[in-house]
Amino acid sequence: MKQIKTVDAVGQVLCQDITQILPGEFKGRKFKKGHVVREEDIPVLLSLGKDNLYIWEKQEGMIHENDAALYLKEISAGENLEFSEIKEGKINFISKIDGLLKIDVESLFKLNSIDDIMMATLHNNFEVKKGTKVAGTRVIPLLIEEEKLEKAKEVLGGKNIVNVLPFKAKKVGIVTTGNEIYHKRIVDKFGPVIIDKVGKYNCEIMGQVICPDDKEMIKEAIMNFINDGAELICCTGGMSVDPDDVTPTAIKECGGDLVTYGSPILPGAMFLLAYYGEVPIMGIPGCAMYNKTTVFDVILPRLLVNERLTKSDIAAYGHGGLCMQCDTCTYPACNFAKI
Repeated sequence: MKQIKTVDAVGQVLCQDITQILPGEFKGRKFKKGHVVREEDIPVLLSLGKDNLYIWEKQEGMIHENDAALYLKEISAGENLEFSEIKEGKINFISKIDGLLKIDVESLFKLNSIDDIMMATLHNNFEVKKGTKVAGTRVIPLLIEEEKLEKAKEVLGGKNIVNVLPFKAKKVGIVTTGNEIYHKRIVDKFGPVIIDKVGKYNCEIMGQVICPDDKEMIKEAIMNFINDGAELICCTGGMSVDPDDVTPTAIKECGGDLVTYGSPILPGAMFLLAYYGEVPIMGIPGCAMYNKTTVFDVILPRLLVNERLTKSDIAAYGHGGLCMQCDTCTYPACNFAKI
C-alpha cells in the first residue's frame, strides 16, 4: 500500500475500513476496504480527519488481506456452509443446516502454526443450528506473502477441515429391562425420555419392548428390532455391575462388536456402545432418566451422522467429560464433553 493525499485519491482503492462517529447517532464503517474513491467522497473523508489515505498498490508476491481471506476459505471450507461478506479482512463460515460440526483439529493446528494466518472455530462435534457462525478466518497483516498462503494449502493437503454434517433420521428400537417394570411394580419413566430425545432429530420409533432381567429375552428383543430394520437400538435399565443387571451381557452376546462398556463421562460412566454390523447398540445408564444432559446427549448426535465410534473416540472425552450440572443448563454451549 502507499499513502497519498485524499484530494488526489479519486479512482484509487482503499486499503482499510474507515470509521465514522456521530456522537449519539452512529458509530460504524463509512467506507469499506476495497471501496473505489469517488469525487463526492473527498469532502466526507476530509470531514473524518483523513487528509491522507492508504491505497492499494499491487506488489509482486504480496496478497491483500481480503483476497487472502477468500483463499483460506476456498482451501478449508467443506460441506453445508455459507459465508459472510469480508469485513475488516475477516470472513465467517456459517452453517446452512441443523447438523454436527466436524473440525479436523490436527489440520487446524497446523494452519494456525503458520505465521500471520489464523482460523478460529467452535469445538469439533458441536451441534449447530442453521445460521450458526462456526468459524472465522483472516490473515493478520494488511498484506501477506503469497508463499505463506501456499504453505497453508500444503499443510491442509486438500482437506476440507470445516464441515457441517446433516443428521440422519434413523429407525429406533427401544429395549427396556428390569423386573420391576416388566411386572408393573413401577411405571417406566426411561422410555419417554429416549422417545423425546431421539424425536428431536425426527427419528422413527419402531417400538419399545419391556423385558425382565432375563438375558435371553433381552437378546431376542434386540435381534427382533434389527431383523425388522432398526438402524439404532437403545437399551435402558440393567446397566450397573449388580449380578442381576444382565443388559450388558445380553448386548455382548448378540454377536456384535463391543466398543466400550464404560465411559469417562459424568453423568454416564456405565455407558455401553456396540455395533451389530452397521447398527449401533447403546446401553444407556440410569442417569439419562433424571439428568438433563448425559453421555446419551453427547454420543447420540455422532451416531446420527453415521459416524462409527471407536474406543479412542470415547476415551478422548475424559478431558472435559465432567458435567458441572449448572442450575441452568446451556449445553451444548458450555465446556461439557468438548473435544
